[in-house]
Amino acid sequence: MQALADGNRRTVLEILRERPATAGELAGALPIARPGVSRHLRVLREAGLVEVEQDAQRRIYRLRPEPLVEVDEWLETYRAHWEHRLDALHTEITRGKKARR
Repeated sequence: MQALADGNRRTVLEILRERPATAGELAGALPIARPGVSRHLRVLREAGLVEVEQDAQRRIYRLRPEPLVEVDEWLETYRAHWEHRLDALHTEITRGKKARR
C-alpha cells in the first residue's frame, strides 16, 4: 500500500499497464528527474508491483498485476460499503428533486 501512496508511482503503474517501458521513457512522462524515477522504480520493484528485464544496455520494466489483484480483493469490502452509501445519497437527491416540483 505504501508503494501505491505516491502519485508518481501510480503514474508509472498506469503507463506500464499499457506497455512495458524503459526508465528513460518513464522519466519523459513524469515531472521529476531520472534519479527520482529510478528510486520510484526500486520501490515498485521491491513491492513486487513491477519486474525488470535486462535487454543489452536497457532495462525494460513491466507491470506485475498479481499484487494489485490482492489489493482489489482487500478493497472490495470497502467498495461495497461506499456503494451502498452512494446509492442512499442518490435516493435522497432524487427525493429532493421530486419534492421541489
